[in-house]
Amino acid sequence: MYGWLYRNALARGDAERAHHLAIGMLGAAERVPGGMASLRALVPEPDERLRIRLWDLPFANPLGIAAGLDKDARAVPALHALGFGHVEVGTVTLRPQPGNAKPRVWRAVEQGALVNAMGFPSDGAAAVRARLIGQRPAGIVGINIGKNRDTELDRAVEDYAALVSALFDVANYIAVNVSSPNTPGLRSLQTAGELLRILDAVNQANSEAAVLAGLRPRPVLVKIAPDLEDDEIAAIAEAALEGGASGIIATNTTTSRAGLPERFGELPGGTSGRPLRERANAVCRLLFQRVGGRLPIVGVGGISCGADAVERIRAGASLVQVYTGFTYAGPRFAETLLGALSADADARGWRSIGDVVGADVG
Repeated sequence: MYGWLYRNALARGDAERAHHLAIGMLGAAERVPGGMASLRALVPEPDERLRIRLWDLPFANPLGIAAGLDKDARAVPALHALGFGHVEVGTVTLRPQPGNAKPRVWRAVEQGALVNAMGFPSDGAAAVRARLIGQRPAGIVGINIGKNRDTELDRAVEDYAALVSALFDVANYIAVNVSSPNTPGLRSLQTAGELLRILDAVNQANSEAAVLAGLRPRPVLVKIAPDLEDDEIAAIAEAALEGGASGIIATNTTTSRAGLPERFGELPGGTSGRPLRERANAVCRLLFQRVGGRLPIVGVGGISCGADAVERIRAGASLVQVYTGFTYAGPRFAETLLGALSADADARGWRSIGDVVGADVG
Protein backbone atom coordinates (compact mmCIF):
# COMPACT_ATOMS: atom_id res chain seq x y z
CA MET A 1 0.00 0.00 0.00
CA TYR A 2 2.79 2.42 0.90
CA GLY A 3 4.51 1.84 -2.43
CA TRP A 4 1.28 2.40 -4.35
CA LEU A 5 0.63 5.68 -2.54
CA TYR A 6 4.21 6.81 -3.03
CA ARG A 7 4.28 6.18 -6.77
CA ASN A 8 0.89 7.71 -7.38
CA ALA A 9 1.69 10.79 -5.30
CA LEU A 10 4.69 11.43 -7.51
CA ALA A 11 2.96 10.57 -10.75
CA ARG A 12 0.03 12.95 -10.52
CA GLY A 13 -0.58 16.64 -10.18
CA ASP A 14 1.93 19.39 -9.61
CA ALA A 15 5.44 17.95 -9.48
CA GLU A 16 6.69 19.98 -6.53
CA ARG A 17 3.53 19.48 -4.48
CA ALA A 18 3.74 15.75 -5.09
CA HIS A 19 7.38 15.78 -4.02
CA HIS A 20 6.55 17.48 -0.71
CA LEU A 21 3.73 15.01 -0.14
CA ALA A 22 6.05 12.06 -0.69
CA ILE A 23 8.71 13.47 1.66
CA GLY A 24 5.98 14.14 4.22
CA MET A 25 4.80 10.54 3.97
CA LEU A 26 8.33 9.25 4.47
CA GLY A 27 8.87 11.57 7.40
CA ALA A 28 5.61 10.43 8.98
CA ALA A 29 6.75 6.80 8.90
CA GLU A 30 8.92 7.45 11.95
CA ARG A 31 5.89 8.62 13.93
CA VAL A 32 3.43 5.93 12.85
CA PRO A 33 3.46 2.61 14.74
CA GLY A 34 5.10 0.03 12.49
CA GLY A 35 5.94 2.63 9.86
CA MET A 36 9.70 2.19 9.91
CA ALA A 37 9.37 -1.59 10.03
CA SER A 38 7.22 -1.50 6.89
CA LEU A 39 9.96 0.44 5.10
CA ARG A 40 12.71 -1.92 6.24
CA ALA A 41 10.65 -4.85 4.96
CA LEU A 42 11.21 -3.52 1.42
CA VAL A 43 14.97 -4.06 1.66
CA PRO A 44 16.88 -7.37 1.44
CA GLU A 45 19.38 -8.48 4.06
CA PRO A 46 22.66 -6.49 3.85
CA ASP A 47 25.31 -7.84 1.50
CA GLU A 48 28.65 -7.57 3.27
CA ARG A 49 30.42 -7.21 -0.09
CA LEU A 50 28.73 -3.84 -0.55
CA ARG A 51 30.15 -2.26 2.59
CA ILE A 52 32.73 0.44 2.00
CA ARG A 53 34.76 2.68 4.28
CA LEU A 54 35.62 6.17 3.05
CA TRP A 55 37.03 9.09 5.04
CA ASP A 56 36.96 6.70 8.00
CA LEU A 57 33.16 6.56 7.72
CA PRO A 58 31.38 3.17 7.54
CA PHE A 59 28.94 3.10 4.60
CA ALA A 60 26.64 0.06 4.72
CA ASN A 61 26.57 0.19 0.92
CA PRO A 62 27.62 2.65 -1.80
CA LEU A 63 24.09 3.82 -2.57
CA GLY A 64 22.92 7.23 -1.38
CA ILE A 65 20.30 9.90 -1.79
CA ALA A 66 21.52 12.99 -3.64
CA ALA A 67 21.02 16.50 -2.38
CA GLY A 68 17.75 18.02 -3.49
CA LEU A 69 15.44 15.19 -2.49
CA ASP A 70 15.31 15.90 1.25
CA LYS A 71 16.32 19.54 1.33
CA ASP A 72 15.42 20.21 4.95
CA ALA A 73 16.14 16.86 6.64
CA ARG A 74 12.53 15.81 7.08
CA ALA A 75 12.87 12.13 6.16
CA VAL A 76 16.45 11.03 6.81
CA PRO A 77 15.70 7.99 9.03
CA ALA A 78 13.04 6.75 6.59
CA LEU A 79 15.41 7.02 3.62
CA HIS A 80 18.02 5.01 5.51
CA ALA A 81 15.33 2.46 6.36
CA LEU A 82 14.65 2.04 2.63
CA GLY A 83 18.20 0.75 2.20
CA PHE A 84 20.24 3.82 1.34
CA GLY A 85 23.68 3.84 2.96
CA HIS A 86 23.85 7.61 3.09
CA VAL A 87 21.55 10.60 2.69
CA GLU A 88 22.80 13.99 1.55
CA VAL A 89 20.55 16.70 2.97
CA GLY A 90 20.20 20.10 1.33
CA THR A 91 21.12 22.27 -0.32
CA VAL A 92 21.02 24.16 2.99
CA THR A 93 21.50 27.92 3.08
CA LEU A 94 22.61 29.94 6.09
CA ARG A 95 19.39 31.93 6.30
CA PRO A 96 15.92 30.71 5.32
CA GLN A 97 14.92 31.59 1.77
CA PRO A 98 11.96 30.67 -0.45
CA GLY A 99 13.84 29.86 -3.65
CA ASN A 100 12.65 30.83 -7.09
CA ALA A 101 9.09 31.57 -8.12
CA LYS A 102 6.74 28.65 -8.86
CA PRO A 103 6.21 26.63 -10.95
CA ARG A 104 9.81 25.48 -10.83
CA VAL A 105 9.75 21.68 -11.32
CA TRP A 106 8.62 19.93 -14.51
CA ARG A 107 8.47 16.23 -15.40
CA ALA A 108 9.57 14.64 -18.66
CA VAL A 109 8.07 11.27 -17.84
CA GLU A 110 8.86 9.38 -21.04
CA GLN A 111 12.49 10.45 -20.81
CA GLY A 112 12.75 9.65 -17.09
CA ALA A 113 13.85 13.23 -16.43
CA LEU A 114 13.06 16.31 -14.38
CA VAL A 115 13.78 19.95 -15.03
CA ASN A 116 14.03 22.07 -11.90
CA ALA A 117 14.68 25.73 -11.22
CA MET A 118 14.25 25.54 -7.44
CA GLY A 119 16.92 28.08 -6.46
CA PHE A 120 17.87 26.61 -3.06
CA PRO A 121 14.57 26.86 -1.13
CA SER A 122 15.73 26.19 2.42
CA ASP A 123 14.46 26.34 5.98
CA GLY A 124 17.93 27.61 6.88
CA ALA A 125 20.83 26.12 8.80
CA ALA A 126 19.37 26.54 12.30
CA ALA A 127 16.15 24.71 11.43
CA VAL A 128 17.94 21.87 9.65
CA ARG A 129 20.38 21.45 12.53
CA ALA A 130 17.53 21.31 15.06
CA ARG A 131 15.72 18.72 12.98
CA LEU A 132 18.78 16.48 12.60
CA ILE A 133 19.54 16.64 16.33
CA GLY A 134 16.09 15.17 16.95
CA GLN A 135 16.57 12.28 14.51
CA ARG A 136 18.40 8.99 14.89
CA PRO A 137 19.74 8.20 11.43
CA ALA A 138 20.92 4.64 10.87
CA GLY A 139 23.43 5.62 8.20
CA ILE A 140 25.73 8.38 7.06
CA VAL A 141 24.38 11.94 6.77
CA GLY A 142 26.01 14.46 4.46
CA ILE A 143 24.96 18.10 4.31
CA ASN A 144 25.12 20.00 1.04
CA ILE A 145 25.65 23.72 1.57
CA GLY A 146 25.17 26.76 -0.67
CA LYS A 147 25.20 30.51 -0.44
CA ASN A 148 22.03 32.54 0.01
CA ARG A 149 20.75 34.17 -3.14
CA ASP A 150 21.14 37.67 -1.66
CA THR A 151 24.77 37.07 -0.62
CA GLU A 152 27.08 38.83 -3.06
CA LEU A 153 29.47 36.52 -4.89
CA ASP A 154 32.51 38.19 -3.37
CA ARG A 155 31.15 37.37 0.09
CA ALA A 156 30.07 33.82 -0.67
CA VAL A 157 33.02 32.43 1.29
CA GLU A 158 31.45 33.89 4.44
CA ASP A 159 28.24 31.92 3.92
CA TYR A 160 30.08 28.66 3.30
CA ALA A 161 32.31 29.07 6.36
CA ALA A 162 29.36 29.99 8.58
CA LEU A 163 27.40 26.99 7.34
CA VAL A 164 30.23 24.64 8.29
CA SER A 165 30.33 26.12 11.79
CA ALA A 166 26.55 25.89 12.17
CA LEU A 167 26.14 22.32 10.90
CA PHE A 168 29.40 20.64 11.90
CA ASP A 169 27.96 18.56 14.74
CA VAL A 170 25.12 17.04 12.70
CA ALA A 171 27.07 16.23 9.53
CA ASN A 172 29.21 13.18 8.80
CA TYR A 173 30.50 15.02 5.74
CA ILE A 174 29.94 18.39 4.08
CA ALA A 175 29.38 18.98 0.37
CA VAL A 176 30.15 22.41 -1.06
CA ASN A 177 27.67 23.23 -3.82
CA VAL A 178 29.09 25.73 -6.31
CA SER A 179 27.47 24.13 -9.34
CA SER A 180 23.71 24.62 -9.25
CA PRO A 181 22.45 26.47 -12.34
CA ASN A 182 19.57 28.02 -10.38
CA THR A 183 21.35 30.64 -8.27
CA PRO A 184 22.65 33.55 -10.39
CA GLY A 185 26.43 33.52 -10.71
CA LEU A 186 26.94 30.48 -8.50
CA ARG A 187 28.73 28.40 -11.13
CA SER A 188 31.42 31.06 -11.43
CA LEU A 189 32.56 29.93 -7.99
CA GLN A 190 33.70 26.55 -9.30
CA THR A 191 36.61 28.01 -11.24
CA ALA A 192 39.92 26.92 -9.75
CA GLY A 193 40.76 30.27 -8.16
CA GLU A 194 37.34 30.86 -6.58
CA LEU A 195 37.10 27.25 -5.43
CA LEU A 196 40.43 27.55 -3.63
CA ARG A 197 39.18 30.65 -1.79
CA ILE A 198 36.05 28.83 -0.66
CA LEU A 199 37.90 25.69 0.38
CA ASP A 200 40.37 27.74 2.39
CA ALA A 201 37.53 29.38 4.35
CA VAL A 202 35.63 26.12 4.73
CA ASN A 203 38.69 24.24 5.94
CA GLN A 204 39.47 26.92 8.51
CA ALA A 205 35.91 26.82 9.86
CA ASN A 206 36.00 23.02 9.79
CA SER A 207 39.22 22.90 11.83
CA GLU A 208 37.96 25.43 14.36
CA ALA A 209 34.67 23.58 14.84
CA ALA A 210 36.53 20.29 15.24
CA VAL A 211 38.71 21.75 18.00
CA LEU A 212 35.68 23.10 19.86
CA ALA A 213 33.86 19.76 19.57
CA GLY A 214 36.89 17.64 20.36
CA LEU A 215 36.39 15.77 17.08
CA ARG A 216 38.19 15.34 13.80
CA PRO A 217 37.36 17.73 10.94
CA ARG A 218 34.54 16.60 8.67
CA PRO A 219 35.36 15.44 5.15
CA VAL A 220 34.64 18.24 2.67
CA LEU A 221 33.46 17.31 -0.83
CA VAL A 222 33.00 19.56 -3.86
CA LYS A 223 30.02 19.14 -6.19
CA ILE A 224 30.71 20.09 -9.82
CA ALA A 225 28.63 20.73 -12.92
CA PRO A 226 28.57 18.55 -16.04
CA ASP A 227 28.49 21.60 -18.33
CA LEU A 228 32.23 22.14 -18.37
CA GLU A 229 34.93 21.38 -20.87
CA ASP A 230 37.14 18.44 -20.01
CA ASP A 231 40.14 20.69 -19.32
CA GLU A 232 38.03 22.77 -16.94
CA ILE A 233 37.00 19.63 -15.07
CA ALA A 234 40.63 18.57 -14.81
CA ALA A 235 41.57 22.02 -13.46
CA ILE A 236 38.79 21.88 -10.86
CA ALA A 237 39.93 18.41 -9.79
CA GLU A 238 43.47 19.66 -9.27
CA ALA A 239 42.17 22.70 -7.37
CA ALA A 240 40.09 20.43 -5.16
CA LEU A 241 43.20 18.43 -4.35
CA GLU A 242 45.27 21.55 -3.72
CA GLY A 243 42.53 23.03 -1.56
CA GLY A 244 42.33 19.98 0.69
CA ALA A 245 38.98 18.60 -0.46
CA SER A 246 38.22 15.02 0.53
CA GLY A 247 36.23 14.07 -2.58
CA ILE A 248 34.31 15.22 -5.65
CA ILE A 249 30.62 14.77 -6.36
CA ALA A 250 29.99 14.47 -10.10
CA THR A 251 27.65 15.80 -11.28
CA ASN A 252 24.98 18.42 -10.63
CA THR A 253 22.13 19.00 -13.09
CA THR A 254 22.80 20.13 -16.66
CA THR A 255 21.52 23.19 -18.48
CA SER A 256 21.34 21.09 -21.65
CA ARG A 257 17.93 19.95 -22.88
CA ALA A 258 19.34 17.25 -25.16
CA GLY A 259 17.03 14.27 -25.28
CA LEU A 260 13.99 16.22 -24.09
CA PRO A 261 10.98 17.39 -26.14
CA GLU A 262 11.32 20.83 -27.69
CA ARG A 263 8.91 22.46 -25.24
CA PHE A 264 11.40 21.95 -22.39
CA GLY A 265 13.90 24.20 -24.14
CA GLU A 266 12.03 27.30 -22.99
CA LEU A 267 12.18 26.36 -19.30
CA PRO A 268 14.78 27.64 -16.84
CA GLY A 269 16.85 25.41 -14.58
CA GLY A 270 18.71 22.14 -14.78
CA THR A 271 17.90 18.72 -16.19
CA SER A 272 18.32 15.56 -14.14
CA GLY A 273 17.57 11.92 -14.88
CA ARG A 274 18.30 9.63 -17.82
CA PRO A 275 19.40 12.33 -20.33
CA LEU A 276 22.30 13.17 -18.00
CA ARG A 277 23.62 9.60 -17.72
CA GLU A 278 26.20 9.52 -20.50
CA ARG A 279 27.76 12.88 -19.63
CA ALA A 280 27.84 12.02 -15.93
CA ASN A 281 29.58 8.73 -16.76
CA ALA A 282 32.11 10.55 -18.92
CA VAL A 283 32.89 13.10 -16.20
CA CYS A 284 33.29 10.30 -13.68
CA ARG A 285 35.77 8.48 -15.93
CA LEU A 286 37.72 11.67 -16.57
CA LEU A 287 37.95 12.45 -12.86
CA PHE A 288 39.05 8.91 -12.07
CA GLN A 289 41.80 9.18 -14.64
CA ARG A 290 42.98 12.48 -13.12
CA VAL A 291 42.52 11.98 -9.37
CA GLY A 292 41.48 8.36 -8.87
CA GLY A 293 43.30 6.94 -5.88
CA ARG A 294 43.77 10.43 -4.43
CA LEU A 295 40.18 11.70 -4.20
CA PRO A 296 37.11 9.44 -4.01
CA ILE A 297 34.37 10.27 -6.51
CA VAL A 298 30.65 10.25 -5.77
CA GLY A 299 28.76 9.51 -8.98
CA VAL A 300 25.35 11.10 -9.45
CA GLY A 301 23.22 11.87 -12.49
CA GLY A 302 21.07 9.61 -14.65
CA ILE A 303 21.19 6.48 -12.49
CA SER A 304 17.82 4.98 -13.31
CA CYS A 305 18.35 1.22 -12.97
CA GLY A 306 20.69 -1.35 -11.50
CA ALA A 307 22.88 -1.51 -14.58
CA ASP A 308 23.45 2.26 -14.34
CA ALA A 309 24.70 1.92 -10.75
CA VAL A 310 27.08 -0.88 -11.70
CA GLU A 311 28.35 1.11 -14.69
CA ARG A 312 28.97 4.25 -12.61
CA ILE A 313 31.03 2.37 -10.04
CA ARG A 314 33.06 0.68 -12.74
CA ALA A 315 33.54 4.15 -14.26
CA GLY A 316 35.28 5.30 -11.07
CA ALA A 317 32.64 6.18 -8.46
CA SER A 318 33.19 4.85 -4.95
CA LEU A 319 29.67 5.94 -4.02
CA VAL A 320 26.61 6.60 -6.17
CA GLN A 321 23.64 8.84 -5.47
CA VAL A 322 20.12 8.93 -6.87
CA TYR A 323 17.27 11.41 -6.99
CA THR A 324 15.22 11.47 -10.19
CA GLY A 325 15.37 7.72 -10.72
CA PHE A 326 14.07 7.23 -7.19
CA THR A 327 11.17 9.63 -7.71
CA TYR A 328 10.02 7.62 -10.72
CA ALA A 329 10.73 4.12 -9.40
CA GLY A 330 9.38 4.46 -5.86
CA PRO A 331 10.43 3.02 -2.51
CA ARG A 332 11.83 -0.28 -3.80
CA PHE A 333 14.47 1.48 -5.87
CA ALA A 334 17.25 0.82 -3.38
CA GLU A 335 16.38 -2.86 -3.38
CA THR A 336 16.68 -2.91 -7.18
CA LEU A 337 20.07 -1.19 -7.26
CA LEU A 338 21.55 -3.16 -4.38
CA GLY A 339 20.33 -6.36 -6.00
CA ALA A 340 22.10 -5.43 -9.23
CA LEU A 341 25.35 -4.78 -7.38
CA SER A 342 25.11 -8.11 -5.58
CA ALA A 343 24.36 -9.87 -8.87
CA ASP A 344 27.42 -8.25 -10.44
CA ALA A 345 29.53 -9.50 -7.52
CA ASP A 346 28.15 -13.01 -8.04
CA ALA A 347 28.83 -12.93 -11.77
CA ARG A 348 32.30 -11.39 -11.65
CA GLY A 349 33.49 -12.81 -8.36
CA TRP A 350 34.47 -9.58 -6.65
CA ARG A 351 34.53 -9.45 -2.87
CA SER A 352 34.29 -5.70 -2.14
CA ILE A 353 33.22 -2.51 -3.89
CA GLY A 354 36.80 -1.29 -3.81
CA ASP A 355 37.77 -4.16 -6.11
CA VAL A 356 35.70 -2.79 -8.98
CA VAL A 357 35.80 1.01 -8.62
CA GLY A 358 37.16 2.25 -11.94
CA ALA A 359 37.50 -1.26 -13.34
CA ASP A 360 36.28 -0.18 -16.79
CA VAL A 361 38.42 2.97 -17.04
CA GLY A 362 41.27 2.60 -19.50
